[in-house]
Amino acid sequence: MNATLHEPGLRVLLVDDHTIVREGLKRILESTREGWNITEESSGFRAMDNLRHQDCGLVIVDLSMPGMSGLELIRRIRAESTRLPILVLSMHAEEEYALRAFKAGANGYVTKDSAAEELVVAARKVANGGTYVSTSLAERVVQQLNGSVDVPRHARLSEREMEVLRRIVAGERAGDIAEALHLSVKTVSTHKTRIMEKLQAPSTAALVRYAIQHGLLLPPADAEEHGDWNHGTQPGELT
Repeated sequence: MNATLHEPGLRVLLVDDHTIVREGLKRILESTREGWNITEESSGFRAMDNLRHQDCGLVIVDLSMPGMSGLELIRRIRAESTRLPILVLSMHAEEEYALRAFKAGANGYVTKDSAAEELVVAARKVANGGTYVSTSLAERVVQQLNGSVDVPRHARLSEREMEVLRRIVAGERAGDIAEALHLSVKTVSTHKTRIMEKLQAPSTAALVRYAIQHGLLLPPADAEEHGDWNHGTQPGELT
């Protein structure tokens, strides 16, 4: 995973499970004067395989992907390359997501509702060794870091606990979560207990309400992948 930052034709890897999103991003990035060489992958697993076989100068990652999440992909990339620039492009405009991405090892964070110009600016800066965060998020990220705003309860969740929470509210059963995350069912249940304690939620229904109120639900496409939480969760599951 060697990054060749300053040569013409920088290779950029786009990782997003939505074909339309990748095509749109590719058009934006290819329209720049840099002449970047854009490669696409639809999952974190395919992205890791790609990176192990080809050099890359910049990875642009979506956070919300089925299978391997964007955060997990960032951590795996960082385990193999400490210098490869990573830019997150996410639908989540909450500062908690940006903070988690940076803690995982990302160099930049841009929301999908940002203007195309901001994406290009962010990509250029991150590819050349800098850091970037969307203008709309920057102030809130700083405020949370310096303690001038209240930190939501879910900010205390570990990355694994957050992943378990999102899968619970997406309607996945304990066995499915355990298989997806390579955990035992008992470990999943332990995670759920800790999540409920940290969020002060006495039931699965309370967890769902909390997730709705704080925008923690999976986006529609991912919810279909994991199951419909309105119909998939039955009383007594994940207890």
